Amino acid sequence: MSDSSTSGAAASGLAGRVCAGDLRAIARAISLVEDGSPEAASLLAQLYPRTGRAYLIGVTGPPGAGKSTLVDRLIAGYRRDGRTVGVIAVDPTSPFTGGAILGDRVRMQAHASDPGVYVRSMATRGHLGGLSAATGDAALVLDAAGFDEILIETVGVGQDEVDIVRAADLSIVVLVPGTGDEVQALKAGIMEIADIFVVNKADRDGADRAVAHIEATLALDGGAAAGWRPPVLKTEATTGAGIPALVEAIDRFRRESAGDLGPRRRMRAAYRVRQIAAAIAMGTLEAASDRGELDTLLDAVVGRTLDPHAAASRLLGRPRPHTGPVLDHIGIAVADLDEAAAVYARALGLEVTAPTEVASERVRVRFAPAGDASLELIEAAAADTPIATFVERRGPGIHHITLRVPDIHAALERLASAGVRAIPPAPRPGAHGSLVAFAHPADLHGVLIELKQAGSPAAPAEDGRVS
Repeated sequence: MSDSSTSGAAASGLAGRVCAGDLRAIARAISLVEDGSPEAASLLAQLYPRTGRAYLIGVTGPPGAGKSTLVDRLIAGYRRDGRTVGVIAVDPTSPFTGGAILGDRVRMQAHASDPGVYVRSMATRGHLGGLSAATGDAALVLDAAGFDEILIETVGVGQDEVDIVRAADLSIVVLVPGTGDEVQALKAGIMEIADIFVVNKADRDGADRAVAHIEATLALDGGAAAGWRPPVLKTEATTGAGIPALVEAIDRFRRESAGDLGPRRRMRAAYRVRQIAAAIAMGTLEAASDRGELDTLLDAVVGRTLDPHAAASRLLGRPRPHTGPVLDHIGIAVADLDEAAAVYARALGLEVTAPTEVASERVRVRFAPAGDASLELIEAAAADTPIATFVERRGPGIHHITLRVPDIHAALERLASAGVRAIPPAPRPGAHGSLVAFAHPADLHGVLIELKQAGSPAAPAEDGRVS
């Protein structure tokens, strides 16, 4: 069995255990996605169809606002209702081990023996925005494991680190009175992401003033979501005061915004796909650097023989967008159309179209698509035709090459400026509304070049001309 097959089988077994709610399997799966293991992609592919049932609740705010204690109280409230809860607590990265400091997990030890609660601390590992890069994938694991509610607690964030809105179905912004944080929030991006505001540690002086500041600002901008005015709630997480009202507000938002859940999840999916694509691109860049390819390209850029855009395109393994002429088809004159078609089909594996009569040119043609271009096999239907003369004098072979151009008039001007004659001097109608013209072979080293404007597939012209 190949390594990939073995890996796929292992991922399948792990996925089954995750979906059965095996806590050890859940821990293993999250470790795989957090470490970027090669097995993670296969695992997530198998888990993904079984996700979409959990509700993701983001809890964010500045350091010291009491987010972890608030999450601990929410867990208790949901467990009393019989709902299972998964928690992803994003902690600062340890400067020594690179792991999470685990402060949040310590605060939630009261639920350590509850099989209906799973708490996982994750390190930011340098990722900005208050979350770990793997937070979304970890949430998918918990979703597939069957947890009803998934609470995502961000590391303490500043004014514009608002990734939580791209990771959760609902965002709670937690502020604390008396430190000025509530004022900072009013003039920053974090104000715009909240579906619910919580002024925690409401027993402190200034709690009512903080609530008034937030409500005044909400009155000016109309709230975070159409039809929903974010409530501003006061809580004391250490005592549990205000938690029932917060749970009720979360459930009310969930009911009232049910119709908006699809668009929000689509936005989340779009962000995650872009994030993964960016990671793949960076991986490609790092691999190219390791192989020395980056240095070679940089030498060319510095030497002005390659521009930076072309260098980046080469690193990502894709050609630059092409704006000049592209190959449409190659016309091949043959002595026996059907025999030639059989050879091309048998020897090259091409699918050749049925023959078509072009009465005005007195030829029969068949096309063999080959990628974005085609081969046009042409047989003379009479002895006095240009194709018959070509075959008689030169034998079977390439008769002409057709290039598609974005602007045939500009292409003809370019030919004229280079001293190449056009036949005819002005373009004439071709197939499917296209315009065509020929460049004289005597001016292009004996090659008959046909220019064709518009990207219609190579096909016999409606007026009977081969184009």
